[in-house]
Amino acid sequence: MYENISIINNEPIHNFELFVNDGRAFIDYKQKGDKIFLIHTEVPVEMEGKGVAAAIVEKTLKYIEAHGWKIIPYCAYVKAFLKRHPEWERLVV
Repeated sequence: MYENISIINNEPIHNFELFVNDGRAFIDYKQKGDKIFLIHTEVPVEMEGKGVAAAIVEKTLKYIEAHGWKIIPYCAYVKAFLKRHPEWERLVV
């Protein structure tokens, strides 16, 4: 659904960002070496229920994997996503 929208790693503010129309969804993270702590996912209210949260998590996981990093999920939404998509457990420390 959001295949043509790229994830942005906004390193200065520790956010993976996805801009859809005029809205900004993001995952707040901290990085220590090759480990990414996924802390919080936020989607604007007007985007809820439209697959944006799942899209940003999947795009973030692809980005992390492409860079050879691992994740430590603290975010409840990311944890729920991993339960629904166990193939991504390969990235969990």
